[in-house]
Amino acid sequence: MNTLNRALLAVQEVKRLYEAQIMNKDNVVATGIGYKMAGGMPTKEVVIVVSVTEKLPRAQLAQAALVPRTVDGIETDVIETGPIVAFQDPKQRLRPARPGGSLGHQLITAGTLGCLVKRGDQVYLLSNNHVLANSNVAQAGDPIWQPGQYDGGTSADQIATLDRFIPIGFSGNTPPTPPPSGCSPLAAVLKYFQPQPTPKIQINEPGNNTVDCALAKPLSPELVTPDILNIGVPLGVGAATLGTALQKMGRTTGYTTGQITQLDVTVSVNYGNLVATFRNQLMAGAMSQSGDSGSAVLDMNRRVVGLLFAGSATTTLLNPIQHVLDALQVQLVVA
Repeated sequence: MNTLNRALLAVQEVKRLYEAQIMNKDNVVATGIGYKMAGGMPTKEVVIVVSVTEKLPRAQLAQAALVPRTVDGIETDVIETGPIVAFQDPKQRLRPARPGGSLGHQLITAGTLGCLVKRGDQVYLLSNNHVLANSNVAQAGDPIWQPGQYDGGTSADQIATLDRFIPIGFSGNTPPTPPPSGCSPLAAVLKYFQPQPTPKIQINEPGNNTVDCALAKPLSPELVTPDILNIGVPLGVGAATLGTALQKMGRTTGYTTGQITQLDVTVSVNYGNLVATFRNQLMAGAMSQSGDSGSAVLDMNRRVVGLLFAGSATTTLLNPIQHVLDALQVQLVVA
């Protein structure tokens, strides 16, 4: 085991012991493992990174809100990310539909088609629950449009039906108030009820979500292609570590690049006026905006490492792709 892996394991052990305590502090939205920043540049020191909505001077914070400078001998590094929100929002009709383009459930604005996956001979479209299943509200068989509604999609643009999704476990049981017409695209959820009967393989528990994902079944194989816009067909599944270079294609920001900045991230994500906590996530820098949710994120060797589902002005959150594939019991369609 090399020095970096030993350091990662040591920090991970301490983080797991104290993350609940840190996450309960006011202003904290995520904890992860990353390199300590100095002068805006990463050092080689592996620390517990604490993300906050606003970084304030310690003198302005109550004692209970202070993040300790060290935890069991492991340094912390506090960074400002702003609130972490589930990306959803709004472009062009594509036939065959290509990953990286706009799509969504008929009742949402628009998200991104991530990539194609398969179970046996059946091919599916992969994206987020909040893109294809309207954040738990949808039922199997619901229409999926390309482009999404916000981008001019109508019933004539249906390319698939919802097949299944992994329900998101939200904190609390109060349904949200539907946002008004024309509200900000960051109000990602129109409604939330208990999940409707539909094929489900795994259930996320409140406070212990690992994936925001769903599958749609194309109306015919000719309507879709695995060729990601501006990237190409994936070559396989990749593993991410600190500093892994990334690329993605999304409906809002198009082709962007970045790198993994944190591993083993625990994060509270806003879905409209509901909150869901996700664990063991990947964090990258600012390489996405609202509407990019569902994008496949690949390394520079065209191996998929994550499924983009949330972010802020400075961060991008990914479900590790193997967690997604395992949860849905599918395989990546590769070249």
